[in-house]
Amino acid sequence: MRFRNLAGFAAALLIGALCGSLIGPRPAEAVAREIIELQRDVTTLLQGQKDIATQVTQDHTVMRTLIEQSNDTVGKLNGTMSGLQKSVQDVQANSGARLDTMSTQVQGLSDNLEEIKSRLGKLNQQLVDLQGTMQNIDSKISGGAVAPSSTVPTSAPASSSPQPTGSPTAAASPAPNADTLYSNGLRDITSGKYDLARSEFQDYLKYYGDTDLASNAQFYLGEIAYSQRQYSQAVAEYEKVLTVYPKSFKLAPARLKKGMALIELGQKSSGVKELREVVKRYPGTEEERRARARLKELGVAAAAA
Repeated sequence: MRFRNLAGFAAALLIGALCGSLIGPRPAEAVAREIIELQRDVTTLLQGQKDIATQVTQDHTVMRTLIEQSNDTVGKLNGTMSGLQKSVQDVQANSGARLDTMSTQVQGLSDNLEEIKSRLGKLNQQLVDLQGTMQNIDSKISGGAVAPSSTVPTSAPASSSPQPTGSPTAAASPAPNADTLYSNGLRDITSGKYDLARSEFQDYLKYYGDTDLASNAQFYLGEIAYSQRQYSQAVAEYEKVLTVYPKSFKLAPARLKKGMALIELGQKSSGVKELREVVKRYPGTEEERRARARLKELGVAAAAA
């Protein structure tokens, strides 16, 4: 429309000039010169209009190309975002099981260290006892050498001397078996040999169910069942830790994992109750942090209303 107005304006100027030349008595050369200038101006305006139209067409083509490229880029970005969302969902789905497995392995390594410390303490105590026994033997031998006696009395110390040396060995002989069972169980659970570890911890509870590490063995039976997705069995094993060993330092992780196993079984209300108990009873612990995180994922408050 703008270019049409310019063309019309130029035509009007040309007609006006012609009319002016007809009306006024002007020289023919001047009129002809003005007509030529007007024709040149009209030609320039028309050429400018054509150039502008060409430029507009080119700009439109460029804009259309840019829009098409932008649409392609947006489509690729949407595809990439969809792939990333799927990857995130897959990672979230697998992270829970991986974290549980890592937690079990860390617990096993920690308990293995504690068990080693306990064994060192026992060895130190046995060394002290052995030293005391040797001192007693030395004192008896020294006493027998000084006192005058016949062959009958001299044989008495010889017959009695093996008893002190043999009695500590007989009393300590069950301890290596218990330690071996427990150590092997920890080794096998941390390496993923769950069936073998289960058998070893069950044997430990069978023969040494009243020792300090018995609650640990019971807890790891629950961990093995949980790792194998046997959640009903895991709940039963964790419950034994809570009821049979009320002074165990595994109470917090046992209650936490019991709650998580109940949730896996679809018993959300019972699982939430256990997790809230963890938050209430064990503030400031790693178990409390994990319980709060799980409750947040479930969309429930950490404390009952």
